[in-house]
Amino acid sequence: MTASTWTESDTVKAEQIWSDYQKQHDLSICIGKTVGIAPNTGRVWIGESIQDVLSQRNADGVDSLLFFERIGSRTYYRKGGRR
Repeated sequence: MTASTWTESDTVKAEQIWSDYQKQHDLSICIGKTVGIAPNTGRVWIGESIQDVLSQRNADGVDSLLFFERIGSRTYYRKGGRR
């Protein structure tokens, strides 16, 4: 999968994987951490940052693109508005 082949269905699948994962695991100690989800394999990595998750993925020998979420937040990153 490359950036040009990421589709809306990949996003939907990653969100479903994450929803199912949250139902099966207690993530209360992971609030604020980053999760990376590989929609093509269903694998999930949790780390302190995107770079940490990528390091874990690479160490596992996986090279697929990931969908990222911030645990406990509706958005991963919110840029401040203009004043």
